[in-house]
Amino acid sequence: MSRVFMKGNEAIAEAAVRSGCRFFAGYPITPQNEIPEYLSRRLPDVGGVFVQGESEIASINMVYGAGQTGTRSMTSSSSCGISLKSEGVSFCAAARVPIVYCNMARGGPGIGTIQPAQQDYMQATKASGNGGFRMLVFAPSTVQEAADMTYAAFDYAQRDRNPVLILGDGVLGTIMEPVELPRMRSEEEVAQLKRELSDWTLIGHDPDKGRAFIKPGVWSTKGQEQMCKDNAALYDSWEKDVQVETIGLEDAQLVITGYGISGRIAASAVGKLRTEGLKVGFIRPKTVSPFPYGAYEVLDFHRVKCILDVEMAIPALMIYDVRLAVKDRCPIETCLHAGGEIMSREEIIEKARALLAK
Repeated sequence: MSRVFMKGNEAIAEAAVRSGCRFFAGYPITPQNEIPEYLSRRLPDVGGVFVQGESEIASINMVYGAGQTGTRSMTSSSSCGISLKSEGVSFCAAARVPIVYCNMARGGPGIGTIQPAQQDYMQATKASGNGGFRMLVFAPSTVQEAADMTYAAFDYAQRDRNPVLILGDGVLGTIMEPVELPRMRSEEEVAQLKRELSDWTLIGHDPDKGRAFIKPGVWSTKGQEQMCKDNAALYDSWEKDVQVETIGLEDAQLVITGYGISGRIAASAVGKLRTEGLKVGFIRPKTVSPFPYGAYEVLDFHRVKCILDVEMAIPALMIYDVRLAVKDRCPIETCLHAGGEIMSREEIIEKARALLAK
C-alpha cells in the first residue's frame, strides 16, 4: 500500500471508516476537532451518518443508540468533554454495546488548556464511569499506531461487546506523518459484521420467529452480581491482548518508561543514550488497560538500579501502575510536565545522566 501524509486525527477518522464505522456523533472541542470535521465529509461517501450533537451528552447517547442496532459507532472528544460523556460510556458498558471512542487529551483539570497533556490516565484506565467497569485502552505514540489501533479497536469492541478507548493527546492528534492506511472493508463485509450481531441488536424482529423485544435491564441484586462476575471473567481474558514495546532491557541499569507521546520522546532519548554506551532500557505500554505489569516484573533488579517515569502529568499518574509492578524492588524517579507543557528529549537525557551518575 502507498503511504499518505495525514494528521493523527485524520488518520484515526479514516481508519475508523475503513474498519466499518458508519455512525459518528460528537461535539467540537480542541484538540480533536479534525476527527469530526473529517468524518462529516467522509461518512456520507460510504453511506454512513455524521451528527454534530447539541452537546457531548447528547452525542454519546446517540452513539449508544446507534451501537444498539449493531452499527459500528464512534465518538471523540478531549478531556473535559470526555468527562461529560462518561455516564453514556458507562451505560454502553452496562448494556454490552460495542462502541469506540477517542480522547485526544488536553491540560486540566476543569476546562484547563487546549494544549496537550496526559492528565487523563486515571480516568481512562481506572474510572471511566460508575460501576467499576473496565475497557481496553490503547495508547498510540505515532500516527501509524493511531490508525492501526483504531482499525483494530472496532473488532475488539465487537468481539467483547464492550467500549474501547483510544487515548491520545493534542500532539498526536495534530502532528502530520506518513501513514499506511489499513485495508478498506467492503460494504458486504460491513453488512456481514452487523449481521453477526443480529441475535441481540435492535433491528426489528418477527414475533412469530422468536424474540420480539429487547430484554429489560438487570435490576435484581443477584442478577447484577452475576453480570459483574461475567464482566470480571471478560476482563481477565484480556491478558492475551496486552501490548508493550521494550528496548535494551537485557543490560539496562536504568529503565525509562512512558506511554503515548511521552513514550515516543523517551524512546528517542534512550536511543541517543545507548549510542553513547550508556546502559539504558525502555518500556512503553501500548495498552494502558490492561497494563503490561509483566514487562516490569521480569526485570533483573540486581542490575536495574532505578526506573525513570516520564509523563506529561503532574502529579504523575501512570507511576501508580509502575509501582504495582516494581513492588519496591528499586527506586522510581520522575521527569514530568503538565498543563500543556510538552516534554523535551533533552530533559529526559539530562535526568537519565544524573541518575546514572549516582
